[in-house]
Amino acid sequence: MSFEAWTIFALFWVVFVTTPGPNAVNCISNGMSLPFPKAMLGVLAILTQASLFLIMSALGVTALIAASPNGFFVAKLVGAGFLIWIGIRGWINATRPAPASERPARHIYLHALAVATINPKSVAGYLAAFSQFVQPDVPIWQQMGVIMPTALVITTLSYTGFTLLGALMGKAAIGAVFNTWVRRVMATCFIIYGVLLGASTTPAARG
Repeated sequence: MSFEAWTIFALFWVVFVTTPGPNAVNCISNGMSLPFPKAMLGVLAILTQASLFLIMSALGVTALIAASPNGFFVAKLVGAGFLIWIGIRGWINATRPAPASERPARHIYLHALAVATINPKSVAGYLAAFSQFVQPDVPIWQQMGVIMPTALVITTLSYTGFTLLGALMGKAAIGAVFNTWVRRVMATCFIIYGVLLGASTTPAARG
């Protein structure tokens, strides 16, 4: 990958991971309700998902999934229901104290991994990255040696920033009413993302 191509890819990835979506909302929510080190487990889960999707994209699996309308439809409905359920539960629990001590590390990690995996933005983004930036005349794993570190470093910085933003918001939201409405806004975002996911179409790879 040339330096010019790498620069374009890096800029694309910055936009990809800094555009607010379910992952960003989840990181902000974790930052608000959990100690910062524990909230960072959500970022670790996103990095796990990113690594898997990068490898799957290199192998062509992501493109195969996107090319299967029936498989995408089922995954879309399951993912939409999951996000809407998270949102409804968050809205109901908004008036209750954040259960920081009641959420084991495993739950935080797996919850964030599920949110990241069902995110339709991920499939579309990885397809776009591999259809636009991968050079067909260069061995794929040679290019992955540049693509993966770049993508993972930018992803780490972005979602660490969202988690830190949530932590700062949590400290600022000392009023119970304000805290409740901030948490309800986060819950509403999950519901909106769920509805949008349910109404989305199969992402098409571009040649």
